[in-house]
Amino acid sequence: MSSLSFDRPGSAALALDVNTLVIAGWTGRDAAAIEHHIEELARIGVPRPSAVPLYYRVSHTLLTQSAQIEVLGEDSSGEVEPVLLRAHGRWWLTVGSDHTDRKVEAYSVAVSKQMCAKPVAAQAWAWDDVAAYADELVLRSEVHEGGRWVAYQEGTLASIRPLMQLVDGFAGASGVGDGLAMFCGTLAVRPDAGARGVRPTPRLRLAIVDPRRGRSLTHEYAVRSLPIVA
Repeated sequence: MSSLSFDRPGSAALALDVNTLVIAGWTGRDAAAIEHHIEELARIGVPRPSAVPLYYRVSHTLLTQSAQIEVLGEDSSGEVEPVLLRAHGRWWLTVGSDHTDRKVEAYSVAVSKQMCAKPVAAQAWAWDDVAAYADELVLRSEVHEGGRWVAYQEGTLASIRPLMQLVDGFAGASGVGDGLAMFCGTLAVRPDAGARGVRPTPRLRLAIVDPRRGRSLTHEYAVRSLPIVA
């Protein structure tokens, strides 16, 4: 199992032993937006999905709360995602990045998901506290490039399928026990000055913002690229 700990202001830390990690893909609520993202990735060689949404099982050992991850080569990038956690018989929400090797993704999305660590924040909220207005929560990421932080993604959870629907789509009638972590999808990327959308992210800032309560879940991490040798 992978052991994680999450801060909860005003409450004891949440300890979670993860035994199942799922990456939900193609989770947009808007069919046109999904198609846009599919086409965006197709431009860098990623094949179309066989179904929408898809659930990729990856090793739970990929989860990390570190401020730095190591990847092979220069062709990986991250993306902000809401992450659901099941612990102590309840659901919890944090923010994470489905960091992915984009070169490998061009021939197998499933393999690419297994290639990189999956950073998550060190803070979490009880899902019950935000479920009634979850569509208002803002997802945001920034990439550090050209010596400055640049807006990379932004939108609300209203653009993603309801998170509990995604859980049901994965678990079905069998239900879910403690130890599950599920990445629940992402947003389109803002192009840079060269019209690149999805691109390498050497440093990334992630956030879920709760505008009703004036609070955020945040994480920042750097990427160390390891050399490819033959």
